Amino acid sequence: MADVQGVWGIEIGLAGLKAIRLVFAEAAKQVLATHFDYIPHPKILSQPDANPEELVAQALDTFLGRNKVAGDRIAIAVPGQSALARFIQLPPVEPSKVVEIVKYEARQQIPFALEEVIWDFQPLGGSGAEGGFLLDAEVGLFAMKREQVMQQLNPFINRKVEVDLIQIAPLALYNYLCHDQLGMAPGNDDEEGGPYHLVLDMGSDNTTLVVSNGKKIWIRNVPVGGNHFTRALTKEMKLTFAKAEHLKCNATKAPDPKAVFQALRPVFNDYVSEIQRSIGYFSSVNREAKIAKILGVGNGFKLAGLQKFLQQNLQMDVERVEHYPGLAGDSVLNAPLFQENILTFAVPYGLALQGLNLTRVKTSLLPPEITSARLVRKKKPWAVAAAAVLLGGLSLSTLGYGLRAGTVSPEYFGEAEKKADQAISAKSGFKSSYDSAVGQNGKLKKDIETLLSSTAGRTHWLEVYKAIEACLPRDYGDAQEVEPAKRNRIRLLGVTTQKLDNLGDWYKGLGEDAKKRMREPDSKTGPTGAGYVFTLQGVHFHNEDDTGMSDAEYVQQTLVKNLQSWQVDVRDLTTGQTLGVVPVRQLGIKWPTIAASLPRASFAYIPEGTLAAREEAARAEAKEKKKKPGETGKRRDEGDESTGIKVERTAFTVQFVWMETPADKRVAVDPDAPKVDPNSAANAGTAAGGAAAGAATPATSTPAAAK
Repeated sequence: MADVQGVWGIEIGLAGLKAIRLVFAEAAKQVLATHFDYIPHPKILSQPDANPEELVAQALDTFLGRNKVAGDRIAIAVPGQSALARFIQLPPVEPSKVVEIVKYEARQQIPFALEEVIWDFQPLGGSGAEGGFLLDAEVGLFAMKREQVMQQLNPFINRKVEVDLIQIAPLALYNYLCHDQLGMAPGNDDEEGGPYHLVLDMGSDNTTLVVSNGKKIWIRNVPVGGNHFTRALTKEMKLTFAKAEHLKCNATKAPDPKAVFQALRPVFNDYVSEIQRSIGYFSSVNREAKIAKILGVGNGFKLAGLQKFLQQNLQMDVERVEHYPGLAGDSVLNAPLFQENILTFAVPYGLALQGLNLTRVKTSLLPPEITSARLVRKKKPWAVAAAAVLLGGLSLSTLGYGLRAGTVSPEYFGEAEKKADQAISAKSGFKSSYDSAVGQNGKLKKDIETLLSSTAGRTHWLEVYKAIEACLPRDYGDAQEVEPAKRNRIRLLGVTTQKLDNLGDWYKGLGEDAKKRMREPDSKTGPTGAGYVFTLQGVHFHNEDDTGMSDAEYVQQTLVKNLQSWQVDVRDLTTGQTLGVVPVRQLGIKWPTIAASLPRASFAYIPEGTLAAREEAARAEAKEKKKKPGETGKRRDEGDESTGIKVERTAFTVQFVWMETPADKRVAVDPDAPKVDPNSAANAGTAAGGAAAGAATPATSTPAAAK
């Protein structure tokens, strides 16, 4: 066994260092655990008075002092919340061009220059090749900033320990799940995926969620961990952090267990809400997927009552990992220290499996320059030997030519000198041709840049029009049976813009009523400087509503209110589920208001079901009068009393200012939003309750929700 190369999987977390050494027994086709180590930190690294660099160095020195790693491969984990993971569906593409397409996608998906990050990708399979193209090909894109990777790597470099593999913790959990729970071997890419499993890895400050059936992967980080329970006890029971941590781990043995669980209940509720929200989002994007089981790992999962609480609230089987079926090695698996901390070894287990090439995942965030330097170092002895042989042969050849050169006449070299002159002349010609081609290329490049520069700024206008469309109220689901007067709709008849050098002139021309309809921060001071004034001409038929909104007030509470928002939700028109957000004030849209509104006027509205008949009649009438279709003198939705529904129509004019804001100048957080203390337990409970209430509200006939 001593001659078999092993792999150490090492994870340095906030609470301690976990490591396990695995080897693969080829004869038995079995993974064996030969050594392990668990070194807790004296303090949790995220505590204010902790020195992470010193504590990590101390733990690593202890590990190296107790274990021999020379000759073995080393695989380490980096935290998932510090990395970027994207799963991309590729269009039909030739297999030879997958790398090129992925590089293009990497530039679009990674919010940093590629030189500033370490990234890699993993093909996740598809429906196979047809006609020379891969269909439904999916790849996982994983990246991390170079400085963060080096921060994790430096403690090993300083101790001259060579790391062979750097992997993000969620993918290590995926390796563990596939090998130990699903029994999936690498190379069987055509194998159908089994039931979906959800792995919850509760750490000190975060919980990692990995959902997979062996083929598909879905990753998410939840900002709730074991320390949140400890902080709740320190606050509610007035304890030190150390005493609260001990009480949390021994809640059932406390003098008053009920008081302990009462103090922990808000954090329990927040944790379950985050898990439910994550499962709901996964189910919305993977409608056919069904999660069969939840597996809990991480020492935070040892919290008394957590498993039962999750099982009751999630209505799913929740299992706490207490053994590893795919792993052998009694000396490790039966050790008391390993059994006591078995929940923490899932990530090191998955790392070591990848180091043994027993997983489907092949990605690594090890900097490429380190890999290249090691490759050169390994080949250096062969290079030195080859150079020595070459030098010896060259010396013998030189000696032979030297002896011969002394015995020949100048005519012997005449032909060779002529060929050398011809080669020099040809080189000069080639260089001249090359310089000419470089000049032509530069001119063409300059012309292309001039042509492309004319498209600058167009994207910003499209974003403004997209924001206007997202701010319009709408009905969700089947709204055809709703009466026109009760529909949540506004029709824009025209959108015009005017560029002004001084927007203050526009503000002075507004009436007092228009200024009162602005946001309070906007109504106090008007705009200054240059910008654009957008004018929206529109009508609506909304006159009957339980809320009493009608006339201009309906426009104010829907369109104008959304235009005053920092962002608005975009929802599916059929289900009402939120698909994403569209920025509004974030784009530079400000001072929206109702500039003018006409009183209600009677209007004969043609139901949508009769529009086709009316258009057919309009075309027949136009043919007789030799007119173009649509020139009948009436609007498309306007009829007479015999063909239309009599409703009240309100016409209005909405105006707002747009100050063009490039993407790199936009701020991510609304500066006018109220400041909330993230450490406040009361605020956390309120936020969780509000999120739960929002999730339970049906997305029916409501305006686009402002964020």
